[in-house]
Parts: sequence; C-alpha cells; structure tokens
Amino acid sequence: MSDFPAATPRARVRVPLRFHDGYSVDAELVTFHGLTDGQEHVAVVLGDPGPVPLVRLHSECLTGDVFGSARCDCGPQLREAVERIAARGGVLLYLRQEGRGIGLYNKLDAYALQDQGLDTYEANTALGLPEDARDYTSAAQMLRALSVTDLDLLSNNPDKADQLRTLGLTVRDRIPTGVFTTAHNVRYLRAKVLQTQHTLPLAQLTELNAG
Repeated sequence: MSDFPAATPRARVRVPLRFHDGYSVDAELVTFHGLTDGQEHVAVVLGDPGPVPLVRLHSECLTGDVFGSARCDCGPQLREAVERIAARGGVLLYLRQEGRGIGLYNKLDAYALQDQGLDTYEANTALGLPEDARDYTSAAQMLRALSVTDLDLLSNNPDKADQLRTLGLTVRDRIPTGVFTTAHNVRYLRAKVLQTQHTLPLAQLTELNAG
C-alpha cells in the first residue's frame, strides 16, 4: 500500500540543538503541507543523509522528552538518536503521537492505573483505548517528501518497520536503540517485549524487575 497522497515541505530552518549533558549539533527542521492526520509533525535532518539514511520515528513524549520522567525511556532514546543519526547522516521524525497516540491526558490517566498494578498496555485497555493507536502514514509522507525511500530504521519496535514497508518504503535494516533502564521503567520496558515484541533483553529486564 503506497497510494497515499503526497506531502510537500512547507519550511526549512536551521536550529542549533543543545542538550543538558553538553552535546550539541546543528540540525535542519522541516515542516510539511498535506499530512494526512493534520498534525504538526517535524523532520529533524542531521548530517548528510546519503542514499540510505538512518531514520528514527520518535513519538512525542512530554513527560520523558521535556521533564526527564524516569517512567519511560523516551528522553534517553531521543538524545541517543540525535547523536547517532548526526554521526551517520539521516532524519529523526518527531511525531505528535503522545502516549502511543492516545494523548497526554489519557496517558497520565493510564499512569494512575499503572500505579495500581496494571502494565502500560493493560492500562490503555482499561480506559477503553487502543494499546497502540499510532499510524505511520504521515511518517511515510514526510520521508517521501524528503526523497527518502530506502532507509535503516533506528528502533526496537517491529511495528514501525512493518508499517513503513506496507506503506511502500524499503527498510533495509532495523537497528536497536540502547537500553535505558531505571527503577521506575523496568515493568514498562518488560511489557514492551512481552506485548509488542520490542527487541530488548528480556532476561536482563526480568532480573531487574525481580530485584
């Protein structure tokens, strides 16, 4: 399935990125016309993308990306992805899909249920919401608008690669991210492995969870 409407670049702007640990890199931020879901997604172009760029689809996480929440691994994944993509050349798509697509308020409601013992997927279900509501059609539109059709995907999530392939892009390789565990996110990461087959070391996470 690749017969979705084309998107076009709307604006390109150079932005110097500076992270709390001192890492810095210059990026080009690209916005788009014609995205199917109407959201304000942004492409972050880093280095020289080349013919097969390294790409990450990073779903927005206000709590992790901005406030440094230890309940997920999103903030460290974002920081890692920027440096790895800049070193090789590629694109980070920052997708406005908070809480795996359920929104910020619903995500915080799900956190409250997790505090009562449910895992991240069970909490969504208890709220009458999908375990994962994300659709990557807009991501495919953005990549095509940037003339990216062949890529290596920086992700632990097989669904991202599967959706991009279904949308007509060639994912040559899926490259796992680092593993960023805290005392607060081990159950969350373990649920990702068990429920949606993320490529994370289950034995290590089970040991940490038991400890």
